[in-house]
Amino acid sequence: MLFLIGGFLLLIVIGFPIVFSLALISFFYLLAFDIPVITMAQKMVSGIDSYALLAVPFFILAGNLMNNGGVTQRLFRFASSLVGWIPGGLGHANVVASMIFAGMSGAAIADAGGLGTIEIKAMKDEGFDIDFAAGVTAASSTIGPIIPPSIPMVIYASIANVSVGKLFLAGALPGLLMGLALMILIFIIAEMRKYPVHSRFDIREAGNAFAEGFLPLITPGIILGGILGGVFSPTEAAIVASTYALILGMFVYKEIKFSDLYHIIMETVKTTSMVIYIISAASIYGFLLGREQVPQSVGTFLFTISQTPAVIIFIIIVFLLIIGCFLETTASLILLTPILVPPILQLGLDPVHFGVLMVLTLMIGLITPPVGVVLYITSNIARISFEKTMKATLPFLVPLVIVLLCVAYWPEMVMFLPNLLIK
Repeated sequence: MLFLIGGFLLLIVIGFPIVFSLALISFFYLLAFDIPVITMAQKMVSGIDSYALLAVPFFILAGNLMNNGGVTQRLFRFASSLVGWIPGGLGHANVVASMIFAGMSGAAIADAGGLGTIEIKAMKDEGFDIDFAAGVTAASSTIGPIIPPSIPMVIYASIANVSVGKLFLAGALPGLLMGLALMILIFIIAEMRKYPVHSRFDIREAGNAFAEGFLPLITPGIILGGILGGVFSPTEAAIVASTYALILGMFVYKEIKFSDLYHIIMETVKTTSMVIYIISAASIYGFLLGREQVPQSVGTFLFTISQTPAVIIFIIIVFLLIIGCFLETTASLILLTPILVPPILQLGLDPVHFGVLMVLTLMIGLITPPVGVVLYITSNIARISFEKTMKATLPFLVPLVIVLLCVAYWPEMVMFLPNLLIK
């Protein structure tokens, strides 16, 4: 156990990429303990041999098509027409647009990179501080993988052997609560700093924006409605979302030309290959952790501290928040789900509830240094320093952590929709 964990941490500290660290330490372990090296290939292949994981590349493709097909601009215009009159104006529009886009792509990076470009420019042009715009964009992008569909939830479901459909529904209310919490803080800051606001709600402008963005806006309904109605599985829903986004971009809005498809597909392939490679490398590492009985050791350790579920949940939250500062979300899910789910089941907690809690906690890691991927993306878009973006994002950690605690200790809120709609 010490060899696996200590060796992995050592490789990370000396600068090896996470995926190579996972693969190398697994390879050295096999050699050191005289285990056939072919085991590595077998476990890496079996780790990605999952029907549920087919959803990942298609949701990534859907996000890329929407970002290139004129969908994000229409979403932001509609969101601005709805909430631009509230103190904080475009800050609220930023959050609302992210909540809507979350129902289409399921990836925080797609939100930050696609919508973020439009949102930050619009907020800057209207008189908002550029660092505040970057902070709001970074924080709101964490909603993407919570409101269904969600790529991290697909990954968790494939490892924990739980229903993807239940996980999707379980994330809906927490995602809405995240958006509301962020908007409350935006309102307070906007009042203090006297940020610009649209004079009044214009029903005509809202109607026009809704009409222009109607087709993208019904995407979440198509995805969830199809899953709940039994028309298609969550994996097939990803293909439907990609096809629908392609039709909108190429034939309805005509902002994607045939020549653009090569670039869009290559971007999807690059992103997917990174995600799948991490899953594959983490699969052999996770197998070896299981061989060393790490999950059992973690469970025993937690129960020596306390046998009270509330205390153990709090310890896990703190642990995941720390891990999120250093490890990429996909790697964290692959490595920690097999370790943490067994003790959670021993406590009698619902693995669907825990899945939402785990994903939300790791999403907060996307906006915490030093490996806050979303912070790097937004600072690059805003053309300000990483440190400035980080400082501007810090206040938004407060409402997100409050929501995280609500999710942890109010399971009825998380499980209400799954229990109501899926028997």
